[in-house]
Amino acid sequence: MAHDELWKMEKSFWLDGPEFYGRAMAPDARMVFPDPVGILAGDEIVEGLKQAPRWAEVRFDEREATGTGDTVVLTYRATGKREGEAAYVALCMSAYVKGGDGWRLLAHQQSPVSG
Repeated sequence: MAHDELWKMEKSFWLDGPEFYGRAMAPDARMVFPDPVGILAGDEIVEGLKQAPRWAEVRFDEREATGTGDTVVLTYRATGKREGEAAYVALCMSAYVKGGDGWRLLAHQQSPVSG
């Protein structure tokens, strides 16, 4: 099932670097992050990654997948950890579209969970 492939891709978006993003993201993708990052589009996303520390590990809870045709939306609670930092917890959504070259991430959004 495509959902297993997409969950694997989703984890790679958290843990892998800009090279993965360049291969697996739609050219006109959009991502919405908490301030101060805000809304990023296309090449801005990859450029922003070059400046940001990567996650050492991530766990997905409350995982759900839904879709129709060539579109799948993943929703989940992420708990990410970076070396020497407190855990980051956010409610997340990612939308994937399937084209001739496979699945691509079209949109991703994070809403931090406080407390």
